[in-house]
Amino acid sequence: MKAQRAAGRGGRRRARELVLQGLYQWLIAGEAPRVIRAQLAESPGFAKCDEAFFAALWDGVSAEFDALIASLAPFLDRAPGQLSPIEKAILAIGAWELERCAETPYRVAINEAVELAKAYGGTDGHKYVNGVLDKLALATRTAEIGAARAAS
Repeated sequence: MKAQRAAGRGGRRRARELVLQGLYQWLIAGEAPRVIRAQLAESPGFAKCDEAFFAALWDGVSAEFDALIASLAPFLDRAPGQLSPIEKAILAIGAWELERCAETPYRVAINEAVELAKAYGGTDGHKYVNGVLDKLALATRTAEIGAARAAS
């Protein structure tokens, strides 16, 4: 029963938070992703996350980080190297969900990234994250967005 609850909405959010923490550590300290993943799995909050989602998100974002950032570049107002590590990590998480996780509705992917930015980013960083990911969604989830707009 406890594992089922962890797999719910809160479990996915916790998984995103852990991945953000790990990506920040990776970007700042440069430790190997496998080492960071093992540390995250030992952290006190890990039991509350959706472990399968965490594994997919961590493996996907850490393996495809540069490609994810490159896919965001056309929608940024500055060079990717000028993004803060938190912005860059949150945007990579959102980009992975939009590009590789079709079962996550685009609105959920964007909202979850915005919530991470509100909690961990700078002042008004959530607005920037929302704008960039909205543009990426328009480019990658055209059919889904069109269907959502037609339904409303």
